[in-house]
Amino acid sequence: MKKIIIGAVLCLVAAYGYSKLRHVDLADVGTSRSAWAAPEPATAAPARYSCDGRTHCSHMRSCEEATYFIQNCPGTQMDGDNDGIPCEQQWCG
Repeated sequence: MKKIIIGAVLCLVAAYGYSKLRHVDLADVGTSRSAWAAPEPATAAPARYSCDGRTHCSHMRSCEEATYFIQNCPGTQMDGDNDGIPCEQQWCG
């Protein structure tokens, strides 16, 4: 019986401590919230294109679009000679 009472008291103390610590503002501790946040990407420019399943040059409308796809989307088939320049005969040649 004594162990049950001690266990209950410890649980109450832990719950009380947790509720107090949960409401501590990080500014009061001397650390800003931004220090805990994930870093922002270096370039957060909105993307003009998105990976939508197109993989061939015939699906592209410009060299810029083909370059985006080859650099950002998996499974593209637009660089036959593997030189990093997509659609050389149609758009980027």
